[in-house]
Amino acid sequence: MPNRAYVSLWVRNFTETNMLSHFEHFLGTVPLAAGPIGFTELVIRAIDPTESPLEEYDLRSQVLTPSAIVELAQEHLASDVCFEVAALWDLWIRDMESASWKKKPERLHISCFGPDYDQGIFAESGHFMADLGFEHAFTGHAGLLTPEAGHVAQPEHPDEARFLMWMSQPQNLREYQEKTRENIQKLMAWMRLAEETLPIERIRLWSEGEENFEARLDEILAVR
Repeated sequence: MPNRAYVSLWVRNFTETNMLSHFEHFLGTVPLAAGPIGFTELVIRAIDPTESPLEEYDLRSQVLTPSAIVELAQEHLASDVCFEVAALWDLWIRDMESASWKKKPERLHISCFGPDYDQGIFAESGHFMADLGFEHAFTGHAGLLTPEAGHVAQPEHPDEARFLMWMSQPQNLREYQEKTRENIQKLMAWMRLAEETLPIERIRLWSEGEENFEARLDEILAVR
């Protein structure tokens, strides 16, 4: 299973009283997909992830603003509650069959952790945490986009071998770098907007596969 990428954000003076106000503002910064539906789901949990959800809302049949989503959530406001919102945002994805690039709406999963939810998981995961999708949308496959030579991983599957053969053509590799950089730039622009909108104390970009995900993104952006 491919590794996933995440971002965690901590907000100064975050409390049960102001958490939904901050969450509304954070949702307002999300770079939603160009289609009519941006936010697709709201799930409200209490205590910890092992408990059944308090409420689940399918938002795909309506276009809801962040304030409307927070209004739905307001009834269950408590310090031990987590609000989860699914959304769509546009990323460049390479279609393996056609070997072409497409800007597609990809799933984005955003959590808002109350101060006492899951024994204070916010301390490790942030007051807000977003599952950004597959890591390779931002780092590329097989180490191809590393600035250092000799770091390309050996293929373990025929599809990987075909992919590396395709990327051995300079124009294809250049396009891969450009599309991946655009995905990174969208993420970084989102984080800058969040910092401008909220009293952000700290942001951590991380992933399941990279020891220092943020440093890898900076390396890829620096390659010309």
